[in-house]
Amino acid sequence: MSYMKSIGLLVLLGLLAFRLPPTHRTTVYLIGDSTIAQKIPQTFPETGWGMPLPTFFDSTIVVANHAKNGRSTRTFLAENRWQPIVEALQPGDYVFIQFGHNDEAENYPDRYTSPADYRKNLLKFVAETRRKQAYPVLITPVTRRKFTQGKQQETHVAYSAVTAEVAKAQKVPLIDLDRMSRDLLQQFGEENSKLLFLQLAPGDHPNYPYGRQDNTHFSELGARKMAQLVVSELKAQRIPLADHLARPLPKNAVPPTKGPDTQPTTP
Repeated sequence: MSYMKSIGLLVLLGLLAFRLPPTHRTTVYLIGDSTIAQKIPQTFPETGWGMPLPTFFDSTIVVANHAKNGRSTRTFLAENRWQPIVEALQPGDYVFIQFGHNDEAENYPDRYTSPADYRKNLLKFVAETRRKQAYPVLITPVTRRKFTQGKQQETHVAYSAVTAEVAKAQKVPLIDLDRMSRDLLQQFGEENSKLLFLQLAPGDHPNYPYGRQDNTHFSELGARKMAQLVVSELKAQRIPLADHLARPLPKNAVPPTKGPDTQPTTP
């Protein structure tokens, strides 16, 4: 081997030896139902609030959305959707747990879960998350849109109460998304709150030629607003995950000046 080749090889080996270790990435697992889940293009503009959530975090956080349409705590466990997550959990990871919509559906025996069994299932999620030295976060079921005489109604009374009880008993952080989302809908009002949900007139979108009047599943705007509520609680409760929120581009962090088009949005 020539002298110059030997020097080149030594330099290369030196660079490899002093390589910086890869940045540790924390995974946030989302488990729950269709209000969180990733959607397929054929159901757009329906959007689960888990879809915009990754954009709120920096590159040290990975969001793994395992929520699935139509699942209750019982069916999520029965279909073996939980065990692979437990096996993958690493110390310091998070599990966001939001069920209730399908657990309470007594008219669907294939998914219904009694409040007592719902409580047991939440306890299982919490205990097994902690056993892996990861952090559970309980979230009350996000509200359905239901106004009576101009007032948004509470739509998950029993299951939100059980979620809060488990959080208190187990000293688990609780994000009361039920209450917060009701307050948000009330702020929007009975008519404007339709913008947050999958409310489409016939012809609005090719995926729904006959329109859709859905008061459970979100539009893109609604999903982003729900994700913002979740993030706001991470900050309010000083959950360490909030230390890893994304930072704006420098030019977007500057207050706007007077006049039109003063904040260009392109990179």
